[in-house]
Amino acid sequence: MSMQRRTFLRLSTVAAAAVGGATLLGTGQALATGPLGTAPAKPFAVGVRRYNWTRGNRPCTTYVYYPATGTAGGNPMTDAPVAAGVFPVYNFTHGWGSSPQNSLFIIKALAAAGFVVPAPHFNHNFGDVNNGNTSKDVSQVLTNTLALNGSGPLAGHINTGIGVGVSGHSLGGMVTHGLLTSWADKRIISANPQSCVDMGNPSSSVNAKVLFVHGDKDSTTSYSSARQAYNEMRWPKAFLTFVGGSHTSFWSDQRFPKTVVDWARWTMYGDTAARDRLPADASGSRTRWEAQLGS
Repeated sequence: MSMQRRTFLRLSTVAAAAVGGATLLGTGQALATGPLGTAPAKPFAVGVRRYNWTRGNRPCTTYVYYPATGTAGGNPMTDAPVAAGVFPVYNFTHGWGSSPQNSLFIIKALAAAGFVVPAPHFNHNFGDVNNGNTSKDVSQVLTNTLALNGSGPLAGHINTGIGVGVSGHSLGGMVTHGLLTSWADKRIISANPQSCVDMGNPSSSVNAKVLFVHGDKDSTTSYSSARQAYNEMRWPKAFLTFVGGSHTSFWSDQRFPKTVVDWARWTMYGDTAARDRLPADASGSRTRWEAQLGS
């Protein structure tokens, strides 16, 4: 992959510290259980379990968030019993200096909507992302998460037969795009790179529906590079632009989790009602929604 693509990333120490220190707050309004392949109609409580995984000598500590028994809303409950049902996997990878706990704004929305969300906590850097190591780490995390269906507390509750979804913000968005391009994972059927840059040409081995989210005044990761990545991607695809938005300003905008959850529900559950909600849920003051979804 050409290094020229990566020159679009302009991340100063100050900006990176701001990204790492930001806290994602709020309760995602998501969509209890139904037969395999049926999108849940009500939100779940959220549970979380920690797994100290590795890939070779590389630590891949992962917090797996999942639909749990109990009352929806509130903070994730450590080691809570899993809810009845079988749920698709949708990964989230945080940005530089951040953590899954700083990203609960979007992680909770996905888990409450009926997804198992592995969220690795990486001490990753630009070198790891640019040479593909972190993308490969996420592939290992996905493999390990799917294996939880065989034994342990999540056994029988993970849909291992339809593929997986991946998402991430900033460096995590680059990792996500890398899994569609230079370090392709053919299991991916849905993706959501947030505030990413272009990490390479789309791989012919990946057949994913891809939603990009970016602020067009982002001074940390180049909007024009994300646009290049979008233009290169085959449809079905969509781009939600927060007009005047910065690297993280859309985190506090409910259109962000609503649109991501709609996308995940359509692409992983076949929820056409969620697909049809996308234009309305993404629209409003200072947003621009573009989509090529096919028939």
